[in-house]
Amino acid sequence: MESEQLFHRGYYRNSYNSITSASSDEELLDGAGVIMDFQTSEDDNLLDGDTVVGTHYTMTNGGSINSSTHLLDLLDEPIPGVGTYDDFHTIDWVREKCKDRERHRRINSKKKESAWEMTKSLYDAWSGWLVVTLTGLASGALAGLIDIAADWMTDLKEGICLSALWYNHEQCCWGSNETTFEERDKCPQWKTWAELIIGQAEIMYIFWALSFAFLAVSLVKVFAPYACGSGIPEIKTILSGFIIRGYLGKWTLMIKTITLVLAVASGLSLGKEGPLVHVACCCGNIFSYLFPKYSTNEAKKREVLSAASAAGVSVAFGAPIGGVLFSLEEVSYYFPLKTLWRSFFAALVAAFVLRSINPFGNSRLVLFYVEYHTPWYLFELFPFILLGVFGGLWGAFFIRANIAWCRRRKSTKFGKYPVLEVIIVAAITAVIAFPNPYTRLNTSELIKELFTDCGPLESSSLCDYRNDMNASKIVDDIPDRPAGIGVYSAIWQLCLALIFKIIMTVFTFGIKVPSGLFIPSMAIGAIAGRIVGIAVEQLAYYHHDWFIFKEWCEVGADCITPGLYAMVGAAACLESARKKQEGIVGSSRVCFAQHTPSLPAESPRPLKLRSILDMSPFTVTDHTPMEIVVDIFRKLGLRQCLVTHNGIVLGIITKKNILEHLEQLKQHVEPLAPPWHYNKKRYPPSYGPDGKPRPRFNNVQLNPIDEEREETEEEVRLLNSTTL
Repeated sequence: MESEQLFHRGYYRNSYNSITSASSDEELLDGAGVIMDFQTSEDDNLLDGDTVVGTHYTMTNGGSINSSTHLLDLLDEPIPGVGTYDDFHTIDWVREKCKDRERHRRINSKKKESAWEMTKSLYDAWSGWLVVTLTGLASGALAGLIDIAADWMTDLKEGICLSALWYNHEQCCWGSNETTFEERDKCPQWKTWAELIIGQAEIMYIFWALSFAFLAVSLVKVFAPYACGSGIPEIKTILSGFIIRGYLGKWTLMIKTITLVLAVASGLSLGKEGPLVHVACCCGNIFSYLFPKYSTNEAKKREVLSAASAAGVSVAFGAPIGGVLFSLEEVSYYFPLKTLWRSFFAALVAAFVLRSINPFGNSRLVLFYVEYHTPWYLFELFPFILLGVFGGLWGAFFIRANIAWCRRRKSTKFGKYPVLEVIIVAAITAVIAFPNPYTRLNTSELIKELFTDCGPLESSSLCDYRNDMNASKIVDDIPDRPAGIGVYSAIWQLCLALIFKIIMTVFTFGIKVPSGLFIPSMAIGAIAGRIVGIAVEQLAYYHHDWFIFKEWCEVGADCITPGLYAMVGAAACLESARKKQEGIVGSSRVCFAQHTPSLPAESPRPLKLRSILDMSPFTVTDHTPMEIVVDIFRKLGLRQCLVTHNGIVLGIITKKNILEHLEQLKQHVEPLAPPWHYNKKRYPPSYGPDGKPRPRFNNVQLNPIDEEREETEEEVRLLNSTTL
């Protein structure tokens, strides 16, 4: 049995056509002046099959002249259970979009009243560009500050500059006239701890590493627990519409910036590039509160966060376009065209500020900037493939090992005492890393040295080749040469560093300090690539008459670049450090049922989605505009939809109800006239051309919840004709 009237609704002339022929959400939301007002004397009676006497539902047209209730007034009122977002809840995208459109309409309607209103309108229009500009400026400045502070504190573990305490090792020796080409890193102004405290270099190195790690984890635990980790997974969750209070707050920004410097300087196997995205999004969230357009609308605020994530990647890797692509493809849920341009602008501003600060002293945005003058050849595809295989094996091993360790952490005391875990990991890292010069280096410095090609001015042990060419002959490309003692020693040290980095990255990622996975993965791949590159180079030098080398690697030719192999290996390991779904291929059958049907033996394993399938019915509140309800049925292909009020089910709207509603609208539709906004009126007139009031009632019946039936052929034909 059906209950009484659900909607009493008056539509103006273009209502039916706007519903049936709307091509976008923007057109359907033009009818946002319509609200639904459910008034019932007893909610529970609607669940019964009997008719409720005295119960009625009215749906008023907010666009009528005599109407005093608009959608914006409704959205501004504190409706219980609607529009109030608690912690760990999701936002209502449709409601936030309606609020923004009504706010925009109100501003446009008042901008011609006075100069002040026109100024407010211009301020509102440019507020989006202002907030992304401030976000880019703050992101670039903080990234430069983090880079400078991390370099200084990393060198502090080795020694100190007596002439200027705020200088790192490189800056301290810039103005010295006593440096030599062979010992360019040694100058009287820089004193190591071994020189100041005889025989205590290793102890001071471990002391500073433990101090930095302890201070970082203590600040995170006491002041901002959300400052730990990378932050990128949580940013993706927030951008999808989830609410995490305090994750992008000022305390999180402050503690994340400080502890990121301390964690990187402690020598732990982690990077700062991932957390820089979190830092940039904190800046975007804080600046959005300065503009009412974004502070009062969660959906609009996420446009700013998308631009902030692009700025974070831009300052992390020196790639503004890469930041925009990262925001578009990886983290953003809602990304309109205007957000694309604002994200690119924010990334450019952040990159410009970072380059102006010049934290690395090379007028570049990244530390490991290199140029190769020798192209790669066809036979090098085989070692490149091997590096790709190594990257996949590293990714699979890291994912399985890190997940196993995280599960183990929960069942041991490490999960209860995060400070103790960080101190133990930092102590083990410092003790093992100190004897090896490649593990003692900062991870970014290590990647830079591995990427660098050996030239005539390089003094690294990786470039200790036996020089057979004429010293008086100046060439741009040095030919392949036999490896010296320093190269063989460096290979063994790199092998030990590779094993050390693989093991310690598994145990480091997940501790309660800011940590990124990009740089450790790149370092592991760069080490493996450099080893493979040196091996291929020596193989081509001693066996240049083999058929694979004969065409390209002649005597005295420069055909192998080991630094290029390091870059390929870094890219392979960086890409593979993502979780994979094994056993699922493109031809796999997707099953939503509880019992999987029998499949042939040779068919691939099916993808079972029953456990993650949302079995709850689709619901709308009693204040949802009718245009949006029709749009939901049309775009989602729903058969029924529940109507709720403060969590209480009022009834159900079926596809048949929508079809009957559209048919009644079609019967009352009048000849098309120019849209009402062309007449420069806020709302369409409530009277027809004949001077009589427009029809005010169109009925949609509310069906009992237990009533289900299939559509007839006539209903399906009507459904297709109305383009639902």
